Amino acid sequence: MTHGGVFEAPVSGKTLSAGKTLSGRIAELEEASAAPGFWNDSAGAEKVMQELKALSGRYEPWKALRAEVVDLSALLELAKEAKDESIAPEIESTLKNLAARYEKQILVELMSGEVDKNGCFLTIHSGAGGTEACDWAGMLYRMYVRWAERRGFSVEEVDMLEAEGGIKSATCKISGNYAYGYLKGESGVHRLVRISPFDANARRHTSFASVYAFPVLDDSIEVEIRPEDLRVDTYRSGGAGGQHINKTDSAVRFTHLPTGIVVACQNERSQIKNRATAMSMLKARLYEYYRREKEKDNERFAQEKKDISWGNQIRSYVFQPYTMVKDYRTKAESGNIQAVMDGDIDLFIEEYLRFALKL
Repeated sequence: MTHGGVFEAPVSGKTLSAGKTLSGRIAELEEASAAPGFWNDSAGAEKVMQELKALSGRYEPWKALRAEVVDLSALLELAKEAKDESIAPEIESTLKNLAARYEKQILVELMSGEVDKNGCFLTIHSGAGGTEACDWAGMLYRMYVRWAERRGFSVEEVDMLEAEGGIKSATCKISGNYAYGYLKGESGVHRLVRISPFDANARRHTSFASVYAFPVLDDSIEVEIRPEDLRVDTYRSGGAGGQHINKTDSAVRFTHLPTGIVVACQNERSQIKNRATAMSMLKARLYEYYRREKEKDNERFAQEKKDISWGNQIRSYVFQPYTMVKDYRTKAESGNIQAVMDGDIDLFIEEYLRFALKL
């Protein structure tokens, strides 16, 4: 960190001048929002305000850090001149706090992709392991919901296919700043090792589930879908929801014929609303698909294409004979598996962001 001139943060081997670039853009947006007739175009005004909020959310923490570094440096100089060592613990404590906040803010700067700031659709499929795998998929779903709640993000269930012991597949929409940026590294196969509660002989079982994260797209990103490339199926929703939702064909499934991508939505009583959500998901999936096609030589984007089975996992969660969660890409580990299953996965998310920067 530096407290002289512009506050700078290293990003992707380069230097992001937060004080100059962000503050300049914020000033432009603030000037635009104060112009007469700004709200005459409500859609355009809303986009400006969203960008202003996002940029301010990046800039203000750096501004606060810079001010506190300046204050701490001044305090340190005074202590040296007075040869006063009594405030050394206070200075050390403050410095550790500033360093921790600095590292957290650097992670935001690592999420500089076109859609990293967007919300996220998260899909979980059970894999090899039968009933045990369905239970494992349900445990993962709960873990990510808990993580989102810890961050103050909102979670909306989009599609749920329940099965004996848990879920066969589920999709939820997580809304919050940088939700996709944080969760994009969670895509891949997750492996569970434990003594199965479904085994009367109490044997140890290995189960698998896949996680796939893709961004919620805004109107600034266009994805073309030709009507002839789309098959639309409607069917009756399952699960809770009252008499109406289970007795009408309100659920919608879209199949994109050229790519084979399938999305479904059944969380609303209205077929029109389900269609809108399913189309949003399909556009997001296609955006990711075409991006991955362009970068198919990069292993970061190959996780979804792998089998949900042995040898393809990105992370293991071991309950017995010892407790350990280990990410095979970053080598990050945690022995507190209960905390991880309760949503404490920031260690793995943050280490992946740093790892991805080196790829």
